[in-house]
Amino acid sequence: MDPCSFVRILIGNLALKFPVSSSTTKPSPSSCYCKIKFNNFSDQLASLPQTHQENTVAACFNLDKTQFDAILEKNKSQPSKGITCLKIYVYSGSDEISCVGNKFLGRVSVPLDLRGAESRASVIHNGWVCVGENKNKNKKGSAELYFTVRVEPDPRFVFQFGGEPECSPQVFQVQGSVKQAVFTCKFGFRNCDRNLVSRPSMTEENTSMTCIPSFGVEKDQSSKERKGWSITIHDLSGSPVAMASMVTPFVPSPGSDRVSRSNPGAWLILRPGNCTWKPWGRLEAWREPGNSDALGYRFDLLHDNIAAATTVVSSSLSSKRGGKFTLDTTSSLASTPVHSPHSSWDFGSGSWSTPGSRSGSGSGSDFQFCTWPSFMYRGFVMSSTVEGVGKVSKPEVEIGVQHVTCTEDAAAYVALSAALDLSMDACKLFSQKLRKELRQQRQLCVV
Repeated sequence: MDPCSFVRILIGNLALKFPVSSSTTKPSPSSCYCKIKFNNFSDQLASLPQTHQENTVAACFNLDKTQFDAILEKNKSQPSKGITCLKIYVYSGSDEISCVGNKFLGRVSVPLDLRGAESRASVIHNGWVCVGENKNKNKKGSAELYFTVRVEPDPRFVFQFGGEPECSPQVFQVQGSVKQAVFTCKFGFRNCDRNLVSRPSMTEENTSMTCIPSFGVEKDQSSKERKGWSITIHDLSGSPVAMASMVTPFVPSPGSDRVSRSNPGAWLILRPGNCTWKPWGRLEAWREPGNSDALGYRFDLLHDNIAAATTVVSSSLSSKRGGKFTLDTTSSLASTPVHSPHSSWDFGSGSWSTPGSRSGSGSGSDFQFCTWPSFMYRGFVMSSTVEGVGKVSKPEVEIGVQHVTCTEDAAAYVALSAALDLSMDACKLFSQKLRKELRQQRQLCVV
C-alpha cells in the first residue's frame, strides 16, 4: 500500500530588529520571543535573535490528510472569511512560558494557500515584515520580524496495533479507510534472567530451556520486580524482523513503590543480522520524581562498533491521560535535536543530503530486507500514541517514508512503540496489581 499523505508547515530563520532612529526605549533582542499559532494546534514558542541564521527551524505543524482536506474545504466553502492564516505574536520579556507581564509588540498574519502542498514544496514567505502596532501608519516606529514559512509534503507509513501489545495482536498498515495486516506480535517472558546482551541466535527464542510451574508459597515475583518481558515482531511469513526485550528489570526504589529515575528499567530494541539479534536502540523509563502522574523516558540510538550511544529524545508523558511519543529532529523545540556531522538539511529546498540513503517513495508492499543504514536521522522520524494505564491501548505508529527502506526499519519502530506502551504498565505503582496478561506464574527452569 502507498504511504499516507501528510503536510508540514515549517517556520524558521527568525530574527527581530528595531529601527535605529526610534526614540522609544527598545527592549533587548535577547529578551524577545514569539508565539506561533495555527488553527487548533498547540501554540509554539521561539526566541527571537537579533540576526537571523539560515536553515534554522523554530516551529513545525504537522497535518494529516483529514486536517489538510478540512482546511482546503473551509477555504473553498467560506472564501469571505479569507484563507487560513498562520499568526505570529511578538513579545518582549524574559518569560517564554507565560505572556503575563510581558509587553506585546505586535503580530503578523500569513495567509496559507495549501493547494498542491501534498505533492510539492513551496515557500510561502521569506523576508522582513513590520510587526509594530502602528505598522500600517508609521513603519519607522515599528519593529521588524524576519521569518521563513515553508510548506512541504511529508508522506508517512501508518501502522496500527490490532489490540494491546501484551495480547500478541496483529499490526496493520493503514491507508485511509483500508487496513492491511503486515506484522504479527508475540508477547512473552524471558526466563531465568537470560539477557539479550549476549545476543542469542534468532532461532533460540526461549527454546533452550524447559519451564515448569513452581507450586511453592513464594509471593508473586511481580510484587517485587517486573522483568523478562519481550515482544517479537514477525512478518507475515513468520520470520522475526524486530524485537523489544526488557534487559533491566523495573524495580521499586528503596522505601517506595515506584521506579525511580536513578534506577530506570530498560529495553533493548533489536534487529536481525547474521542469524543473531543486534541492538539498535535502548529505551529507559521511570516515574518522574515529585509527579506521580508523569512517566519519564529516554531513547538512545546505538551504533555498530561505537561504545557511546546517541540520545535522540528525552521527555515525559502522562501515565493517566497517555500522550504521544515522538522522534522529530526538525524543530529546535525538540527535546534533544540530533544532526549528523556528515549530513545537511537545507531549509530553503527542504532536501536531505544523506550518504548511502535511498528515496522512500515506494509503497508498503515494496519493503525489502536490507542492512541497517549507518546514517543519523533528520526531520520527522516517528510518532506513536500511548494510552494511559487502565485504558485499552492500540498504539498507532507513524513513520517518515525517508526512514523506511526495508521491512526491519518499520518493524523496529513498531517494536519501540510496543516497548513504550508496555513501560506504562512496568512503571505502574508496585502497590497496584498488573493485569493478568503481564503476570507470569513463578516457574522453575531446566536448561
